[in-house]
Amino acid sequence: MPNAISGFSKLSKSKKIEWLLETYFDNKDTARDLVKQYWNSNEKLQKLHDEFIENTITNYYLPLGVAPNFSINSELYTIPMAIEESSVVAAASKAAKFWLDRGGFKAEVISTEKIGQVHFMYNGNFEKLKSFFESVKSKLIASTSEITKNMERRGGGILNIELKNKSKDLDNYYQLHATFETLDAMGANFINSCLEQFAKTFKIEAETHLKDDLEIVMSILSNYVPNCLVRAEVSCEISELKSKDISNPELFAQKFKQAISIAETEPYRAVTHNKGIMNGIDAVVLATGNDFRAVEAGVHAYAARDGKYSSLTHCSIDDEVFKFWIEIPLALGTVGGLTSLHPLVKFSLEMLKRPTAKDLMQIVAVAGLAQNFGAVKSLTTTGIQEGHMKMHLMNILNQFEATQDEKTKLVEHFKTNVVTHSAVVEAIENLRN
Repeated sequence: MPNAISGFSKLSKSKKIEWLLETYFDNKDTARDLVKQYWNSNEKLQKLHDEFIENTITNYYLPLGVAPNFSINSELYTIPMAIEESSVVAAASKAAKFWLDRGGFKAEVISTEKIGQVHFMYNGNFEKLKSFFESVKSKLIASTSEITKNMERRGGGILNIELKNKSKDLDNYYQLHATFETLDAMGANFINSCLEQFAKTFKIEAETHLKDDLEIVMSILSNYVPNCLVRAEVSCEISELKSKDISNPELFAQKFKQAISIAETEPYRAVTHNKGIMNGIDAVVLATGNDFRAVEAGVHAYAARDGKYSSLTHCSIDDEVFKFWIEIPLALGTVGGLTSLHPLVKFSLEMLKRPTAKDLMQIVAVAGLAQNFGAVKSLTTTGIQEGHMKMHLMNILNQFEATQDEKTKLVEHFKTNVVTHSAVVEAIENLRN
């Protein structure tokens, strides 16, 4: 068992790597070469990447793909997607092409309100606390004037602060519940700075005027933003659904709707269903330098907002019209953070025509809807494994270090044969023998 190390963060990158090699690796030269192989040859760019996080030793690459032919509100987009999973980009592209000739995607931002909270404990009389809060509310907002002036100049800022009594859930627990408009910024640093100032001012005023025991526990934004909502949808006459793999559009529409109803009803299905939606959403969020973990947490909380985890997408058939839609919370930004630092993020945003935060919310929601349409369409027609395994074929061939000639022959072979791991292994062995 290795000994603990003190002062690791103060070591140079090369010394960090050497310590790791000495401590954990049998073949140090191979491990060292691998780490260095993923360094960027441009020293300035590598230094930029090194400073994104702490204790950096190398870069971890993900493929950046693109899905073309997305018509969103009658404007054509090619959407960047950073993801490692086979078939995601292909499915999104196929769904985009399918809907291109059927009216495209429609999207709208419903609201853009973000939330932060000061959590505190108070063991006095609530009515007294409520009266005190009302008397200091304007001071709380005024105390953040230096923080908010630039945001206010652009039209954003603090929307409101409320006192929330949560003592029925936890003894003596209360909140200052604040709402914000952060425009094109995701706004985490702005919101947290405001909240910490609220807490300082609130505590000082309480010590002077309230005189009961009040303890600030923490001040932090929430990644659950149910009032930062975007909706995306597709619709067409059922007869227009007919295509190469949909010979009976009426049957397809009914079966598709049933599949969505199952995901609305059955949590075990809903989790996998929504995971497929997030394949599309996370890939675009990551490519545009946003926080996909925050988006994931907020979206899944929203999926369970009625007390039961359910589908994020919905389907209806009315008067021979098929409609499929999604409504989700997305707190995104197109300025600040990695959006102004990471060269490929800048590249992705330029590809998307330099969107505002509202534009990006719509694009991301559409990517999730397209991904889900592609998955459910496959599940209710050909089945998902045939297409997925054919996309996964190249990963298996690379695992066995297939040559380009072997890849060409085996890809051709599996155009007419079922792809499974064992079938690919057998085909490689037969070819090499």
